[in-house]
Amino acid sequence: MNFRAIAIALSLLTLAACGGEQHSDLRQFVKDSENLPRGRIPPLPEVKPYEAFTYNAFELLDPFVPRKIEPPKGITVAGGIKPPDPNRRKEPLEAYPLENLKMVGTLEQKKQFHALVKTPDNNLFRVSSGNFMGQNFGRITDISESAIKLKELVQDSSGAWKEEERTMLLQD
Repeated sequence: MNFRAIAIALSLLTLAACGGEQHSDLRQFVKDSENLPRGRIPPLPEVKPYEAFTYNAFELLDPFVPRKIEPPKGITVAGGIKPPDPNRRKEPLEAYPLENLKMVGTLEQKKQFHALVKTPDNNLFRVSSGNFMGQNFGRITDISESAIKLKELVQDSSGAWKEEERTMLLQD
């Protein structure tokens, strides 16, 4: 007996060892799972048929187009305020919104008050009655020791111009 016979004998023993019931627990699990109760799949939802829709609102007003609201016939619009002059030379304080300007002091010369107004970029301007400030065509009507009163021209939804009074108080 030589080496070749021993190798053949070992090979046969190895093959015999692989042929046993090594995965019997796995095979048993598969058999048992086939007998378990099965889950139910719900039925598919009912598909509703497509219904065509006809768009009939072509004759309605477009909500994205601005329009001027006209008063009913026989009624006159009160006020009659002229629109601001677009060709008028703008003053420096008209470049800022009124909310961003601050009254920081007053001066009195020849019994007339002047106010000191500070801009957001820390520039200081002296203003008096009749000067313009703010982006809504605000014209200063009165200056006291504690406040600046002005009238702004504002356009309403109908396109008419109206005056609104504003007051800027002295900041501490």
